[in-house]
This record gives sequence, C-alpha cells and structure tokens, in this order.
Amino acid sequence: MLEELTVRTARREEMIDITSLVRAAVRRSGIEQGMVYVYCPHTTAGITIQENADPDVRTDLLTHLARLMPQDAGFRHSEGNADAHIKSSLVGVSHALPLDRGNLTLGTWQAVFFCEFDGPRTRRVLVKVVAG
Repeated sequence: MLEELTVRTARREEMIDITSLVRAAVRRSGIEQGMVYVYCPHTTAGITIQENADPDVRTDLLTHLARLMPQDAGFRHSEGNADAHIKSSLVGVSHALPLDRGNLTLGTWQAVFFCEFDGPRTRRVLVKVVAG
C-alpha cells in the first residue's frame, strides 16, 4: 500500500511532526506486521526521526543547520535555495520503521518529522506499508 500525504508549511524552515499522519496511513493499510517507509520526493525538504517532547530540539536542529549552511553563503546555484538542497541531503529524505502489531516502533520520545528548508510550500510525503 502506498499513500500520499499532503503537508503545508508556513515558514522557510520548519519541522512538522507528521507522526499522527503516518500512523493514520498505517491504520488505513490494515497491515499489522512489516515495515513502513516514509519518503519525501522533494530536493529541498527531508524526513527525520527526532525527539518530540521538547520543542527546543527542533529549534536547535534548524538553528545549527542554518549555521552550517547559511542561505547567503555565495553558492553557485542561482535559485537562492542551494542551502536547502544541502540541508535536505544532510538530513535525508526517507526513513524505514518496523511495524509491530499495527504500531510504529518509535522510541518513547521519538516522532517522525517533515523538515522544510525552502518554504512555505505545499509538499508531498509518501508512506509505503509493506507486510512482512
């Protein structure tokens, strides 16, 4: 089963907790055991698994990525979003999660985040649930 989710971002850079959207896609699949693949088909966004208890973790991650790759660092790419392409490569565009008895096997404080690096935009996230 492959499901397409829509994520609307409000800022140039932000992390949005999409765990509930992924869980809903898993429920709709009806699959209880296997793997869940979460994939972002955009070159200026990403997917990560990170702590969801303290919002400062998200702020720190975005702040330090911006320090590593500032938007105005004199890149050759002419669209003004070269930093977003590099941040996407650093964070990655997908994650695989084991599915056990219909539940994502996330740690106590973990959540699945969509990472926007070139917003605001309307984005797609693909969720593939595979029985196994």
